[in-house]
Amino acid sequence: MNTIFTEHLLSIMIAMPFLGIGIIACIQDQEWIRRVALGCTLGDAVLALVLLREFDFSTQGMQFVERMAWMPTFNIQYAVGVDGISLLLVLLTTLLCPFCVLCSWKSITTRVRSFMAMILLVEGAMIVVFTALDLFLFFMLWEVTMIPMYFMIILWGGPQRIAAGIKFVLYSLSGSLILLLAILGLYVEGGRTFDILALAENTYSPDAQFWIFLAFFLAFAIKLPMLPFHTWLPDAHSEAPTAGSVLLAGVLLKMGGYGFLRFCLPMFPEASVTFAPFILWLSVAAIVYGGYMALAQSDLKKLVAYSSISHMGFVTLGIFVFNNHGIQGAILQMVNHGITTGALFLAVGQLYDRTHSRSIQDYGGLQKSMPRFVALFCLFSVASFGLPGTCNFIGEFLVLVGTSFESYVMVLLSMGGIVLAAAYMLWMLQRVVLGQPKNSTIAQLPDLNMRELVTVIPLAVLILGIGLYPSPLMEMMDSSVTHLTQHMAQYQLGMIHEVSLR
Repeated sequence: MNTIFTEHLLSIMIAMPFLGIGIIACIQDQEWIRRVALGCTLGDAVLALVLLREFDFSTQGMQFVERMAWMPTFNIQYAVGVDGISLLLVLLTTLLCPFCVLCSWKSITTRVRSFMAMILLVEGAMIVVFTALDLFLFFMLWEVTMIPMYFMIILWGGPQRIAAGIKFVLYSLSGSLILLLAILGLYVEGGRTFDILALAENTYSPDAQFWIFLAFFLAFAIKLPMLPFHTWLPDAHSEAPTAGSVLLAGVLLKMGGYGFLRFCLPMFPEASVTFAPFILWLSVAAIVYGGYMALAQSDLKKLVAYSSISHMGFVTLGIFVFNNHGIQGAILQMVNHGITTGALFLAVGQLYDRTHSRSIQDYGGLQKSMPRFVALFCLFSVASFGLPGTCNFIGEFLVLVGTSFESYVMVLLSMGGIVLAAAYMLWMLQRVVLGQPKNSTIAQLPDLNMRELVTVIPLAVLILGIGLYPSPLMEMMDSSVTHLTQHMAQYQLGMIHEVSLR
């Protein structure tokens, strides 16, 4: 029985959220709907810990692989598996979803069943995206993630929710259509198979690599989002409910970075090297631009949203320097960004639930009325700009070390983005936390209750834990990242040898 459970662990994790949707569809009581949703997300988190315990860190290949014929006529399979890279993103997904349920416990009072179903649907779809070993399965669930996020924004969002939701869908659909073109091109060039592992072993002509890589790049750049495809993100974040913002920043943005690591680098090394200088400078521009725009914001959620553009610039910067330090830093930054930005959105949501205002000017003097909140909010804010001892520092440091092998100018400009991050976060803290309360309502705000503390304290522990002892996360991805960088190094050496012969 234990062997059967382990062999089908990923399928059980995928099925858990969808089972939860079926159960809450039959329940009328809103309190029990919330409890079932929380139970399903916590159940998946426990299964993720079992997955972590059983995972063999010494091997770079896929583990817990399950395959079953799905549509044999088109050579399509239900195929899932994890390596050191996807394992971390599965853990991140299952970590954040219970907190999304908890933060919505009191704030979501209408269509509770539908809202909880949306959270479960995102969780199930994201686990498939990060574990799929079949391109058709990957694309189908990639598309599914868009649906619940759209409805979260337009049904439970802010005053401009309709415009933000439509903008989100238009960008997402554009990226999806480009991704579909890339998948079809890869299917034809790769021997009429959707098997991701088999496609990664094939060799593609320079022309095929160029065009298919370009299509994949545009699709993933929109999802990440990279400059200049970022304009949908601030609106979506500012109008989405708290849980929607946490899922969007914490999990969905990581689909773009994961796509670069799973498809672009291993399958199209020549095109990756060709496009790398352009992507690196675009990443540096995003780091500086995101920090500059965040500095100009008066809306708390938009400030955090623009900070995400800057942080995700570090992800693409680390990926496309093609060395161990850079790629490990990029993966760590994806996980760390999910934790710190998710925590910031949770904290902003806790403020919004009390005042129904996101404007920085409406606050002040919170250290007097909400000392517990202020202590945690300050930790999340300084972690966001990479204070040593917090998790973001480790990821950004490794990315900068990896980038130093490529260009010291890029390192210096990226460090300018970190300075901007410190400026906008500290200035925001000064206006929100210090000084005198703006009015009697702010002076009498209640501090965090037990449910709210349970929602954010685990993230605070992870921020400090990873920042002080990142070694376990490094060990998880080490074999997979080493295999990927060796693959890129072999190709780069081959290019150098070919040029020398000419």
